[in-house]
Amino acid sequence: QVQLVESGGGLVQPGGSLRLSCSASGFTFSSYAMSWYRQAPGKEREWVAFISTLGFTTNYADSVKGRFAISRDNAKNTVFLQMSSLKPEDTAVYYCNKSPPAPNWGQGTQVTVSS
Repeated sequence: QVQLVESGGGLVQPGGSLRLSCSASGFTFSSYAMSWYRQAPGKEREWVAFISTLGFTTNYADSVKGRFAISRDNAKNTVFLQMSSLKPEDTAVYYCNKSPPAPNWGQGTQVTVSS
């Protein structure tokens, strides 16, 4: 069964940085592209960033392009999201999942950008 455990969120001031981690299990991690998604209060979950199986291809939502960087460590079954120049509108619960997503979602990690 797919299991995804996100961590690394927290409260940060505008302009700050955070690094999110997602530990995956229950499937052959290196065989799947992965993405980060987020859900802000009162909004639907949206896609944020994509990384191919070996990490050679990445894509980003326009709203985070140039500020966020996705990476992965297939030896550790982990995908990362480095977030910089954070804005209040980045406040959300962040999730990782396969791309396209599997039905199982983790608990997510809360990111709050506020002064």
